[in-house]
Amino acid sequence: MIERYSTPEMTRLWSEAHRYRVWLEVELAATEAWEALGEIPAGTTQALREAAAARPLDDAFAARVAAIEAETRHDIVAFTRALTERFGDVARFIHYGLTSTDVVDTAQNVILREALALILEDVHALLAALKEKAVAYKHTPCIGRTHGIHAEPTTFGLKFLNFYAALTRDAARLERAREGIAVAMLSGSVGTYAHVPPEVEARVAAALNLTPDPVTNQTVARDRHAELMSALAILGTTIERVALEIRHLQRTEVREAQEGFARGQTGSSSMPHKKNPIATENLTGVARLLRSNLQAALENVALWHERDISHSAPERVLLPDTTTLASYACRRLTRVLRELVVYPEAMARNLDALHGLVYSQRVLHQLLEAGLSRERAYEITQRASLQSWETGEHLRAVLEADPDNPLSPEALASAFDANWYLRFVDTIYARFGL
Repeated sequence: MIERYSTPEMTRLWSEAHRYRVWLEVELAATEAWEALGEIPAGTTQALREAAAARPLDDAFAARVAAIEAETRHDIVAFTRALTERFGDVARFIHYGLTSTDVVDTAQNVILREALALILEDVHALLAALKEKAVAYKHTPCIGRTHGIHAEPTTFGLKFLNFYAALTRDAARLERAREGIAVAMLSGSVGTYAHVPPEVEARVAAALNLTPDPVTNQTVARDRHAELMSALAILGTTIERVALEIRHLQRTEVREAQEGFARGQTGSSSMPHKKNPIATENLTGVARLLRSNLQAALENVALWHERDISHSAPERVLLPDTTTLASYACRRLTRVLRELVVYPEAMARNLDALHGLVYSQRVLHQLLEAGLSRERAYEITQRASLQSWETGEHLRAVLEADPDNPLSPEALASAFDANWYLRFVDTIYARFGL
């Protein structure tokens, strides 16, 4: 089911055949290290590489491993037996000195690093789409909202600059998580290097462009995976944050922006007029999955003594599904942004929907500058505001008619200038080099 959301590259990464190819790369890096130490016959690794080139590990090989595993009930044993069948006697030094998790964890980290590289490509495409919207609407006034209620003027571009900043932090978190997971572990059954010296691990790590894990037992500690899953969950939450704003903006009563609606698209099986925010609603649901998967990853951190396999079953689902969904979410939101329909005229209409009430704080400050106490200034402004709420009169008109208002018509008019609120927008953008 998850494959429908995947790219060919991500699907290939999580295929059984690719997993076995990466396992083989770990095994070959280990035999190469043993050769360098003079522990196994020279030429062993070259012979194995030639055998692998002649008969690559494909889907048929994966099927054979599955058939053997049905009998052995052990994946690495099934894998090494299948290699012996395929490569012959030269395979006898494969897995020399290693335990299963040495191979499985190291290879899985290679795949995770590759998956994160794909996700980061998607994140940077999404960053570009957010940046484009932030720049295009940098000075487009709209109403800012707090608690869903009109607050004060802002710009439509600032919404996207906020999202751009958050996604920049997501990218940095993903880079740190990618670095944190990029470790190799070939330390043996309980992490003591009893059957495989640290130099073998160091050589394997170098061959795979990984870093030796400084200390392990029989597994790479799962706090590394939890950090990765946390970064993906937070990425999903950022995506939901953008999606939720677009959903709000598409509401009929707001209608400042909406998802693109393609020719031939339908919004409802019963109501032909409907244009629903289906993509952003979908992304809200995906974000819930990304966050819920994090919970299982956190549960995987604590294992019995040196190791149990309670983490293994969840990870077979969590890691491919979460990386696939994160990639999908980035790509789908990028499409939404590129096709977003924006209505500046609706923003202008909504900016004055409350008849000037959103300028109340500026009025309050003008009254303070005129010499009134804060309490008196607040009383006058609130009284006029409540009257505007109740009657629909413009706040400025109510204040002009108030005998307690000391402001001149010119001073009062200046309080209702949206540009005054937006005078530092360029300063904010300059922090991002925009």
